[in-house]
Amino acid sequence: MAQHGGTLILRNEDLDPQRSRPEFASAMIHDLRWLGLLWNEGPDCGGPHAPYAQSERRSFYLGSWRKLRDSGVLYPCTCSRKDLAQAASAPNDTDDEPLYPRTCRGRTDASAFQHPAGVNWRFRVPDGERLCFDDLRLGHQSFIAGRDFGDFIIWRRDDVPAYQLAVVVDDAEMEITEVVRGADLLKSAARQILIYRTLGIEPPQFYHCDLVRDESGVRLAKRHDALSVRRLRESGWTSEQVVRA
Repeated sequence: MAQHGGTLILRNEDLDPQRSRPEFASAMIHDLRWLGLLWNEGPDCGGPHAPYAQSERRSFYLGSWRKLRDSGVLYPCTCSRKDLAQAASAPNDTDDEPLYPRTCRGRTDASAFQHPAGVNWRFRVPDGERLCFDDLRLGHQSFIAGRDFGDFIIWRRDDVPAYQLAVVVDDAEMEITEVVRGADLLKSAARQILIYRTLGIEPPQFYHCDLVRDESGVRLAKRHDALSVRRLRESGWTSEQVVRA
């Protein structure tokens, strides 16, 4: 990073109040330092830009929600989880969401909402448009809006900005040039390109890496009670072993 003149930023994506606690953030910082990862900006660094916590950046997300609403690409959705479960097949063991059945797509009253709370806000994707980008690892990628992914949520009814919106706003505000993340989020790049375009922002480059898997080839995930860095350290692993695994 340093040899290329870059800046490493640590951002605590703590928007979900059900999953985010101060002790989790402290453990994250401790584990990253143990692994030897040193960042230039973000939590626990001091300086004018610390900390970067999404829970403290609501004004940025709200401003972008208003821009998207005013551009006409958003609509309020009142479908419940039960409604969606009945209309779509059950999601499989991936992090991608099933296609939205478009129940509320025809709503035109978005401008009447001054605040996003109380309904889910969905991005109306341009049906049939092919979204293309070159992944730095996987090469040329192409997804068709309305077929490969549907109208997606950018703000939740419990007044929490969704991942798709928050990371786009933060990456733009923090001048991120390269996004490195797991291959399970490859399709999210197509969704986010639509948000970037509507907000008039140039997207960063994307690098989607392999997922870390166990000896059986199953991806390590919290839902499967996978080993955490803390548990590996407590079982005797060194930081070098974890990095090489």
